[in-house]
Amino acid sequence: MADAISITTQIMEGLRATSPVEYVAVTAGIAAVFLERAENIWLYPVGLINTILYIYLSLNGHLYGEASVNLFYTIISVYGWVLWARRSSGNQPALQITYSSAAEWRWQLSFFTGCYVALFIALSWLKKYFPGALPGVDAFAAASAYTAMLMMARKKVETWYWWLATNIVSIPLYFVKGYAFSSVQFIVFTILSVLGLIAWRKKAKAYREQVH
Repeated sequence: MADAISITTQIMEGLRATSPVEYVAVTAGIAAVFLERAENIWLYPVGLINTILYIYLSLNGHLYGEASVNLFYTIISVYGWVLWARRSSGNQPALQITYSSAAEWRWQLSFFTGCYVALFIALSWLKKYFPGALPGVDAFAAASAYTAMLMMARKKVETWYWWLATNIVSIPLYFVKGYAFSSVQFIVFTILSVLGLIAWRKKAKAYREQVH
């Protein structure tokens, strides 16, 4: 009981200490996830507000893996924006929500593993200079987010599994770094990721039935 009260007190103190920059970043992030779930292309410009601000917040909190995630997202957003904007002859989105093939799954797992190893090595080296760095957790959250972003740009259902992994790990990661409001954001993201997975599975199933 005492531990629960202590955690609640820490959360409330953290929320009171939240900066205006973090409030704007969190609001934009939640809005972007809603837009992604709805398959709305506006997720990219709104998401850019979130990621640019989180580059600053992550660097300030010595979360270098997360800073790299947001930099990567800022760049990959241009790629995703172009793919989502393409139209077929019937003015429908040229890119449809689909499931990953076995080969695509193998690629995702290889990409995640490669990113994790590279980030873990780099962050472990940085820990010598910034003791507050958390190489293992930070590298996992970053690598799964990298994978999620690429799968999102390609409208793959599996993007939501990778977002779930990122969000669940990021809840304690940001809390211990003093970003209580961001930690709450990732709780919301986790719930939205489940809802997004359900919505995209339905759309992928409908598209598969349509083409067959």
